[in-house]
Parts: sequence; structure tokens; C-alpha cells
Amino acid sequence: MTTATSEQGEAAEVAAALDMLLTEAALGPARRFFPGKSSLRFAGGLARRPLRVANRTGALAAELGRIALGASQVAPPRRDRRFADLAWTQNPVLRRVMQAYLAADETVDGLVQDVPMDWKDAERVKFVASNLVQALAPSNNPVLSPVAWKALIDTGGGSVVTGLRQLVHDMATPPRVPSMVDTDAYQVGKDLAVTPGAVVLRTPVLELLQYRPQTQAVRVLPLLILPPTINKYYVLDLAPGRSLVEYLVGQGQQVFVVSWRNPVARHSTWGFDAYATAIIEALDAVAEICGVESVHVLAACSGGILASLTAAHLAATGRQDKLASLGLLVTMMDQSRAGTTGALIDETVAAAAVAQSQRRGYLDGRQLAEVFAWLRPGDLIWNYWVNNYLQGRKPPKFDILFWNADTTRMTAGLHRDFIDVAMRNSLTRPGGATVLGTEIDLGQVLVDSYVVAGVADHICPWQACYRSGQLLGGKTRFVLSTSGHIAALVNPPGSAKASYQVSDDNRLDPEDWQRDTRTEKGSWWDDYAAWLAARSGGEKPAPPAPGSARMRVLEDAPGSYVLDK
Repeated sequence: MTTATSEQGEAAEVAAALDMLLTEAALGPARRFFPGKSSLRFAGGLARRPLRVANRTGALAAELGRIALGASQVAPPRRDRRFADLAWTQNPVLRRVMQAYLAADETVDGLVQDVPMDWKDAERVKFVASNLVQALAPSNNPVLSPVAWKALIDTGGGSVVTGLRQLVHDMATPPRVPSMVDTDAYQVGKDLAVTPGAVVLRTPVLELLQYRPQTQAVRVLPLLILPPTINKYYVLDLAPGRSLVEYLVGQGQQVFVVSWRNPVARHSTWGFDAYATAIIEALDAVAEICGVESVHVLAACSGGILASLTAAHLAATGRQDKLASLGLLVTMMDQSRAGTTGALIDETVAAAAVAQSQRRGYLDGRQLAEVFAWLRPGDLIWNYWVNNYLQGRKPPKFDILFWNADTTRMTAGLHRDFIDVAMRNSLTRPGGATVLGTEIDLGQVLVDSYVVAGVADHICPWQACYRSGQLLGGKTRFVLSTSGHIAALVNPPGSAKASYQVSDDNRLDPEDWQRDTRTEKGSWWDDYAAWLAARSGGEKPAPPAPGSARMRVLEDAPGSYVLDK
């Protein structure tokens, strides 16, 4: 993997959706930079520890003295790309500036660590301190940045003109963060989402895509994939060789995918009930087309929450036999201690967020993109600040980031329902939520489940995904990939670095499970395909064409809904 691709991949890990961020998205990013009472409690904690403050500031002063004399050994971590240019170490002035910044960064981090706080206060204060320190990095300063000066000289000043033009363009409209990808780099249906298939059902909420078999025989029981409700489905059908859909079709699996409609204000009332009804319609259609009674379901992130709610409703109403299995990808239903995102939300903020989306009728996906970017500013803000504005370059071409920029809206009703269950953590309690008039008890979902999490996922922490799998009542196979949020989905076989841990026993605490479970080489895609095949009832001749006598082909994949802006 090249350095550029590696950097893009790391950025892509955070370019995804999370239900707990929906509150912040509705209200804008500025609110989270003011931690309110948390900052007061932090200041009070520092005031009660004057000796530690004195020790930290004294150590910083001594280090600054050594930096001034040229005797400091402070150096950036090897993986810190901000100071990769040789000028930061070979130019005596820039070296001292860099060292002073790194020393101050270490002092701020130490002061935050010195004050014991509850996890919410700690996460809020660390978030604000980290963002402030990263913003002040000398590598972001156009006067100090050596790469900016080199670009200025190399282009005869053209980099300044181009950078300013791109800055004005990016700040003119939401999400008002540096562009992470050239939005003209790909075309959906031509470069991405190209696995052959057809739309066989269209409802007001979704299109159902059936993929054409690539093998002479197919598994008897089909698979229905439910993508997140944020962004579009083709993260699961990216470029050839990076498509989960393409891979599973090649393994002889009959594959169907839901493409959610990009809603507008008139769809504002759609909530859990509307989406659960749509999922059941899709299940019935798949079963009818394939002539079977039960269907496998694989769902990702917010789509995984909807799939789980629907499964619990079917179980409570005596129709669980519609499901052959339930797969959940980076899905967090247990919101307890959900990392930074959970810490940044309280009931007052959540109520304001719901009111904001209700006034408009939807939550704009561009607002979500802004929230995601500020969650990891080093990768998603300042990296592109330097590339786009200081160097005057176009952002790189990368399929995942193109997908991430292809934002969608979320109905006000669904936004309200997601925030409600997250704030009350109600999916962890039988009867804590109601869907289609049914009290939800995830423990009644008795089908086998396949749960995937990413060890580097800071949006849906893997421990929370692990606990979410424990809520289900059937046998659960839990997979912990070495990747993060998006790479857990886009994880094709063939990478020498890929590995995962897997076990059918998830009774242990997460940390004990991680310590005691062996590591397997390769991609979990192979493991899932084998797991799915064992539960798919043998093989039968591949159908000659998509659809059925009643459900005729409406148009070729990728369909129309995915193209809606």
C-alpha cells in the first residue's frame, strides 16, 4: 500500500455514520467546542492540584529553555506526518518551533490526565483540548509551513491562487470543511456500484436490487443486505475487487440489497415504524422471488439497528421464521460509555436537535459530514487544509471518501427515534422501545447471528458492538477485525496485513474475549461466506433472470434512488 493510499484509508476510517452523532449534526459543530460545566469542573480540579500544575509548567519552561539552546531531544512520533518534511528537522528555526509545539502539546495532555473526572467530563475536555492543540500546529500555518513555501515557489504563486479559490468554494456551502475528495472523480453506475443486477421492487421508502448470479449454481436461501440509512448503499458495492456484493455473488450466494430513498421534507414522519415496514416488504419480496420461506439478513451500522428492531418485532409476532440469520456490521445497540460521541450529548442538547430537524423535516447529510470531520480533525480537517489550501492541490481520488461525500438526508422522524433510543439506551431493556405496536426484546431474536466490529473503530467502539451482540438471544459468532469503521465493511481478501479474531463464545467480558481469542489471517469475508453457506440449505440452479412473474425488472442496477441528490 502506498503512503497516499494509507493516508486516505486512515481518513476513511472516520468517514462514516453514527447514530449518536445525529444530535450534534442537527445543531452544528460549534456547540461541542464549548464543554460548559465540564470545563468548570476541570478548572476546579486543576485549582485543587497546584503542585501538579506547577510541576507541569515548570517542566515545560525547562524544556523550552533546552529548545532555545538547541539541546532538546523532543521529536515527533515516527507516524506523525505533519512534520515529515526535512525542513522541520534541518532548519534550526523550524525545528525549535516544532519542538516548542510538541512540548506544549505534551503539557496540555498531561494536565488533562492529571484531573480525575467522570468519563463524560473527561471525554468532553479531551475533545476540546485535542482540537485546539491540533489547530495550532505550526504545520497548518501558511507562513511557517515548508510545504506551502515549496508549492509557492514550484507553481510561481499559482498554489496561493488555487488554494484560496478552493477555500472560498469549500466554505461557501455545507459541510464547510476541506474537501476530502474530488467529487467528479467517480460516477455511480460506471466506476462504483457496477455489479450486474436489477431493481425488482420500488416502494416510497426503498428500492430492492437483485444481483445476477455469476455461478451456475446458487445457495437456496438468499441474502438481503441493509445498508446504513446515512449515505448510500454502494459502500457495500464499491469498485470491482472492493465490493462485498460482488464477492458474495461470486461465492454462489443469491444477493439482494436495499437502496434507501434520499428523503425530503414531505417524508418527515417516517420513523422506526415506516422503515421496519419497508424492511418486511423487502423480506417478503426476496422470499417470493426465490421461492423460500426464510432469508438471511446482513445489515450495517444504523441499518443494523433497524434490522434488529424488525427482527425483534417478527419474533414477538410469531414470524421469526422469515429470518434465516441476522448479521450485524459495526452496529452499536448498547450505547453505554459510547466513547467521545456519547459523552458530547446530553438531554437538553438532544431535545434541541430533535426540534431543529422537525422544523426542517429532515437532517441534512452535509451536517453529518461536518460532525464526522471534526471528530478526527487531524485526519479529516488539517490534513486536507494543508493539501488543498496551503499546497493548492486537488484532494486525492479515493472511492470510500467519494462515497462519504455523497451525502443523504435523514427524516425527522427517524432522527427523533434514533436519538430517543440512544439517549435512554432503551434497546438494552426488554420493552424499552416499541416498533409497530410491539414492545422490543432483542433477547427473543433466536436465529444465529454474525456480528462484526473493528478494533480501530472510534465511532462504534468494538466493545459496544460486542455488548450489542450479547443482547441477542441466539448463537452469536463475533468477529473483531483489525480495521476500523469503514474498513470493516470494505475488507476484501488478499491483503497481507488483514487479520481478525473470531469466536462463537461471547460470554466473556470484551477485554477477556480479546485476550483469549486467537487471531486468524485474512479477511472476515471468507469466514462469513463459509458461515452463510452452512446455513443456506445447499445449492440449486441459478435463476435465469432477476425478478419473478409478479415482480418484474424495473431498471438495471444501481437504480434511481441512489442517484437522488
